[in-house]
Amino acid sequence: MYKKELTPEDLLRIIFDYTAKIASEQKLNAVLVLMANMGREMILSDRCTVWLIDEPNHQLYTTVAHGVDEIRIPYGTGLVGNAIISGEPIIIEDAYNDPRHNAENDRKTGYHTKSIITVPFRNNDGEIIGAYQAINKLTEIDYFTLRDLELLSLAASYAGKSLESVMLHQEIIDTQREIISTMGEVGEIRSKETGNHVKRVAEYSYVLALGLGLSVDQAELLRTASPMHDIGKVAIPDAVLNKPGKLTEEEYDIIKSHTKIGHQLLKGSKRQLLRTAAIVAEQHHEKWDGGGYPAGRKGEEIHIFGRITAVADVFDALSAERVYKAAWPIEKIENLFREERGRHFDPDVVDVFFSQLPKLLEIRKRLTDEE
Repeated sequence: MYKKELTPEDLLRIIFDYTAKIASEQKLNAVLVLMANMGREMILSDRCTVWLIDEPNHQLYTTVAHGVDEIRIPYGTGLVGNAIISGEPIIIEDAYNDPRHNAENDRKTGYHTKSIITVPFRNNDGEIIGAYQAINKLTEIDYFTLRDLELLSLAASYAGKSLESVMLHQEIIDTQREIISTMGEVGEIRSKETGNHVKRVAEYSYVLALGLGLSVDQAELLRTASPMHDIGKVAIPDAVLNKPGKLTEEEYDIIKSHTKIGHQLLKGSKRQLLRTAAIVAEQHHEKWDGGGYPAGRKGEEIHIFGRITAVADVFDALSAERVYKAAWPIEKIENLFREERGRHFDPDVVDVFFSQLPKLLEIRKRLTDEE
């Protein structure tokens, strides 16, 4: 069924709708999806792909392509590679009559590419950072025209500059995560833990948060902040932190103070990420029945992030092998969580723990400690 060409009013509606959505979005993948959808609707194509440049690997890649998963190709290959290198758009009526067309993806997917339009887009400095590529025109004239080129070039001009802003924002977020993860590892290494401990706790927390029904944004926030749960250990003396024998009551109080220290270090930040880390650092040793520390909070007085991290932290501590202890078998760990459901741990979090256990075990296997 062919589609009719859009009226000027239809085009304006699409442009205003998508530019408003793109302007208010800060997540890279979400912006790429909006860009692809905007391009497809503006020129009535069957599919639209947003290609980006991966300079370190000398590749072009897309995480957003209608109908397929991520695609990677060598830099400079295919029609999109030619367009990016030349800086000029390309319109092809029949891809299989053009030697630049890479038909490998068609062979993999069973899709038949006919008409193609490819338009590079640039950042605010005029540097090419990627390209739009639309495939198969859906109107009675089943190839792309100069009008389509004008429209997709318009979309590319706006979207390229918007995309740069989002990519810079994402780079800042990624840097924050790396710093927080590294700081978390510092605290763990002092207590003879491994860097992978904080990585596993972060991934476990993310899975548990989603299982509890938290939003992806909240789950992501917890995953990023949770590596800081034991950051307060940096202030605990080695003689106490790594004492091989049983701790005295006074020494145990010193160990417990790492929760207050971590909270004190982080609580003054204006950044949501560090404020979240402060909550996790302070509350991950609280217990559902009120028997935990440092404040003896009970039930829902404990922040949900603290309740989730408590389960994630204990699961990893029990399931990981250390020089001073063997890893617990999974059956023994499961029995402990059943016994401590409603005592140490939030019953709802424990229920999600059991429902998500296969995913948690996959994470444990993937992030196993190196010998």
